[in-house]
Amino acid sequence: MSILAALAKAYERLPDAPPYGYSAEKVGFLISLDAGGAVAHVIDLREGEGRKKTAPLMFVPQGVKRTAGIAPNFLWDKTAYVLGVTAAEGKRTADEHAAFVKRHLDALADATDPGLAALGAFLTRWTPDQFIAPVWPDDMKDQNVAFTYEPDRRTWRTLQDRPAARSLWQRLAAEGDRNSAICLVSGEAGPVARLHPAVKGVWGAQSSGASIVSFNLDAFTSYGHEQGDNAPISEAAAFAYTTALNRFLERDSGHRIQIGDASTVFWADASDATVSAEAEALFLAWVDPSATQAAVNEASEAAKIAAKLDAIRQGKPLAEINPALEQNVPFHVLALAPNAARLSIRFYLEDDFGAIATNYRRYCDDMRIAPPPRDAQPALWKYLAETAVLGKRENVPPNLAGEWLRSILTGTHYPQTLLATILMRIRADGDVSALRVSMLKAVLIRNLNRKDAPVALDSDNRDKGYLLGRLFAVYEHIQSAALGAKVNATVKDKFYASASAQPRKVFALLERGSANHLAKVGKASPGRKVNLEKRVGAIMDLMSPSEEPFPAALGAEQQALFGLGYYHQRNAFFTTKPQDAPAAEDQPE
Repeated sequence: MSILAALAKAYERLPDAPPYGYSAEKVGFLISLDAGGAVAHVIDLREGEGRKKTAPLMFVPQGVKRTAGIAPNFLWDKTAYVLGVTAAEGKRTADEHAAFVKRHLDALADATDPGLAALGAFLTRWTPDQFIAPVWPDDMKDQNVAFTYEPDRRTWRTLQDRPAARSLWQRLAAEGDRNSAICLVSGEAGPVARLHPAVKGVWGAQSSGASIVSFNLDAFTSYGHEQGDNAPISEAAAFAYTTALNRFLERDSGHRIQIGDASTVFWADASDATVSAEAEALFLAWVDPSATQAAVNEASEAAKIAAKLDAIRQGKPLAEINPALEQNVPFHVLALAPNAARLSIRFYLEDDFGAIATNYRRYCDDMRIAPPPRDAQPALWKYLAETAVLGKRENVPPNLAGEWLRSILTGTHYPQTLLATILMRIRADGDVSALRVSMLKAVLIRNLNRKDAPVALDSDNRDKGYLLGRLFAVYEHIQSAALGAKVNATVKDKFYASASAQPRKVFALLERGSANHLAKVGKASPGRKVNLEKRVGAIMDLMSPSEEPFPAALGAEQQALFGLGYYHQRNAFFTTKPQDAPAAEDQPE
């Protein structure tokens, strides 16, 4: 199934989808009109306090797709169009207001409905200089505005909800000379959408919205067709797929996550809506556990999801957790990234939820490390932040986020750039964290077929990179034992980058330095000195006598093992112990 067809089908399953020809927009103020067109009330619909006030969503006639021209919406718009006022300089505000008035007076010329007639009377008499406090608050400027007829105000029925307004909008929306063709999405004949509705909510894209399908240059056209005729999609299908996508992209919709620069939406398509909801909740908890609390209303439901997710991680079959989730639950994941006025498809995945669950469980096994991160199951964005300069999401390397998520969900190799990026970040800032090391281990297992990459400290592992990483951690610990924890620049700060890439240049120097440090340790604690010397000797004994102990250079695979060995050995010195007792690694043997 194509992306657009899957989204159009998802629209049919939305529990509160707007009807065809309407869209959910943020409307901050409602103007109530009496029968003569006079303003009875100006109602602030926003919620919150101060600058944090937010406008609620309201079903309104679908807005026009604006580019550089002036194009008013029907029965609603921002104050520059509706009232001719704006907080900005507004060089063309007068023209925008004039266009709004003309469109409505032309459409309402023969209106007999009292609500529509009241709007016509209001627009005939209104002038922008009437916008005066306190009736018209200053913070109303540039908000979206809609209307209501005063007798309908107490029941909160807006002007566009009146039957006459709905009929008029249907007639206006159907007007125009449009080509009819077989829709590429539905397979049915119908009027072709010249311009598709805007997609809003993609991080980094234009706030006014962007397009997945658009043709605005001659180079994009075929056989002289203009705009939407190049790929005929009916207006109904274009409305359906954009409505579903916009709904999924809403904040706290329970269907979106941000992975690097990719705004990612997901949805299930099971025959049972309850099963679909559970699959979506589990997927959200996989990718971002903290987002589950915002998407699930009750704490008890969040706890149930967490328990099921934990069972999946531990290898329990999905059939035992919920048999309905194992088969016939099509699942879709779509990642979008900004690209000027258009949207780039980072990737699109359509698979059975059971297969995705299996691949996720494999990913958890790949990433398992001891000791684990402080957060037992970090969100994916936390891992990606470890690949970025200064840990900022906007600095995540382009394409890496989408490629990594796709590899997790499909069970394929992780992106090769992941290994290089993590090694580069460790060399740059010296932070050998649990998150970074777990990613190194995952790449070793899946991409480089190193199934023996250890989860915890492996004292028998003879890989050269792993042994050198362990040895480097021991030298660092010897320095700390001799000089204390408060050293301006540790061995790691000075030498980790070069030691992991070119050991021969560094380890001879470290060996000489550690001799001086051990002498100082011996004066304070002879037993500790002996144990540290034994630790160095045990690691050196594992190295092959026929090989150079310190190679001139290590490749990317061995550098990853170096980081793994360093992390395991360093943390072995900080295992849980009774208060004031010497560390387990330092006790006499």
